[in-house]
Amino acid sequence: MKRYQHITEVAAPLQDVIDFFRNPCALKALTPFPIIVQFHMVQPMQEGSVVDFSLWFGVIPVRWVAVHHDIEPQIGFTDSMMRGPFEAWVHQHRFEKVNATRTRILDTVDAQPGSHPFWGAISKFMWWNLPTLFAYRGWRTRHALEKRRK
Repeated sequence: MKRYQHITEVAAPLQDVIDFFRNPCALKALTPFPIIVQFHMVQPMQEGSVVDFSLWFGVIPVRWVAVHHDIEPQIGFTDSMMRGPFEAWVHQHRFEKVNATRTRILDTVDAQPGSHPFWGAISKFMWWNLPTLFAYRGWRTRHALEKRRK
């Protein structure tokens, strides 16, 4: 398995960050254009809840089904891919209070790209672009949460 980690700090209280990320629809706000997110099913976040969606890369739909687990209300949660282009994908979201008005977000992704000729190539492309994706996600998170505070 490969590991990718990204840290973002945002000028927002811990609870605001937790509330933002507990909303599965935040995925749409955190996905860069031109990728389109289409939800098929979204269960409220709790232990074992499922989110079923497609990521559209132009005309190519990538179906993704994830289950939430290890939910710790003031610390974070993990989502694991049940269906998608990777052989395995586990994304741990952790939130740390820096002070009353700042929060650190630590994303850790452990993944194994797929071996299928087509879907394996898609998973490798997605893996190589994680630094860009998480830089964008950090920017969008800061924008969404810091804008609320002004």
